[in-house]
Amino acid sequence: MPTHSDEPQAVQDILLDESKDVPLSSTAQTVITKKPISSEKAKDLGLVAPSASGKNYVLDTNVLLHDPACLQKFQENHVCISTDVLSELDRFKNEQTERGANARRIHRKICELFEGVETLTNGVTTDGGGSIRIILFDPASSEKSSAQVRQFLRIFPDRDKADHRIMACAIMVADFNETPTILVTKDLNMQLKARSAGIKVQDYLNDKVDLQEVSPKDKSHIDVSSHELQRFASTGFLEVEKERLKEIVTNQYVLLESGPKSTIPARLDADGTFHKLLTPDALRIPDGNHLKPLNLGQKCLIDALLNPEITLVTCFGQAGTGKTLVAIAAGLHEMFRNSYQGLVISRPVITMGKDMGYLPGSLEEKMRPWLQPVYDALDLLMTPTNKGSKRKQQKQGANEQVVKPYEKYIQQGLIEIEALAYIRGRSIPNRFFVLDEAQQLSPQEAKTVVTRISEGSKLIMLGDPDQIDNPYVDSRSNGLVYTHNKLKGQDFVAHVNLDKGERSALAEAAASLM
Repeated sequence: MPTHSDEPQAVQDILLDESKDVPLSSTAQTVITKKPISSEKAKDLGLVAPSASGKNYVLDTNVLLHDPACLQKFQENHVCISTDVLSELDRFKNEQTERGANARRIHRKICELFEGVETLTNGVTTDGGGSIRIILFDPASSEKSSAQVRQFLRIFPDRDKADHRIMACAIMVADFNETPTILVTKDLNMQLKARSAGIKVQDYLNDKVDLQEVSPKDKSHIDVSSHELQRFASTGFLEVEKERLKEIVTNQYVLLESGPKSTIPARLDADGTFHKLLTPDALRIPDGNHLKPLNLGQKCLIDALLNPEITLVTCFGQAGTGKTLVAIAAGLHEMFRNSYQGLVISRPVITMGKDMGYLPGSLEEKMRPWLQPVYDALDLLMTPTNKGSKRKQQKQGANEQVVKPYEKYIQQGLIEIEALAYIRGRSIPNRFFVLDEAQQLSPQEAKTVVTRISEGSKLIMLGDPDQIDNPYVDSRSNGLVYTHNKLKGQDFVAHVNLDKGERSALAEAAASLM
């Protein structure tokens, strides 16, 4: 800890009053005299780690909300939770959302950890040999701390902001410990503020996947002989030695290649055999429009969507690749074939909570703006485009409301369209469940969705890892890539990357160049 004995004799043990801009000099001046925080006082505030080994990690509120199980993931290091973090958690505990559930869960976890402990600032030992302790931010004590703390409070004087108080806590912890002190936050703006103030800061990395998991990549190629390729084309399956499979996992889509112009797409089954794609010429929707796959990626996606042995499909694709339209078309195709008892389509609402309450109308009317892309897809697939239907609609009276073809199925409960905010506590059996914009979810929210799927149902998670509005996840830590990374290789899981835009030449150019 920096001491004031290093300063000139005339100003030893003298700290500046923040209300007065009085510079320190070698000449004695009339300023307010304060004593620095004693080691005993620092220990009472939780600033001193229980042991001299291990780093000190000061956690921001969003880390606990992002992963309530994070407290046991810092191994031999010391976890510091500011009382300001506890106050922020208290604001969220009554929310009927995944964030509210996480706040309640972390509250219970902290209470269990400190059960029977008299002094919470002394900390408790974790399974990995580290510790967890509560730290206090005392404004009076902070004025008696190091020059770095005082400088920080002059730069960020608003002490009513919890972020500033948490950052000040991190500096004070660093003052009283030899080992490094690191602030952990998922708030990018807070990271920038902390770095500008000289605070060591990190993102929460425990649930981040490797960069190559989200990078667009071509399908893997498996070299085969011309004889093997001909046999595969005629029989529909091919067995190869394990040494030739490289890093291919179960249900991965590859190209069997015999020369530069001789390739056939295939899927690796759980038994180690390559199977030919079983893709119909078109997804047929009664009294609606048929959807034909326009490229190899869409064919692979349809093969996974129609395979009854695969109950979870994850799909990455930028805007305009057709992932949502193809998934909904496959769901309608399977529903009308009675493969499932209904189709559920959902997407997360990032501004869930108060913002939705200000919208007029019933719950369905409030949710309509957020779910409009789903209705657009259903309208495109289920509204006939032949001229006779158009003439029939034109003959209807001006005051007669046109009933959309999908509305009767919604009334019968065969098609459900709802925001993801209301899925908690549900069990979804025998349904084809399409979850759009899944990259907006946190890993915990994605886990909640996957665990809702009952026997006989199929879950399709779609999204673009590069288009994220949730401020606390990124391309490597969102729920979609987390789910793919954790469950890949399972017998019932398949993944498809869509990289070719089909919306329009303009949309394709914009997605790649803008």
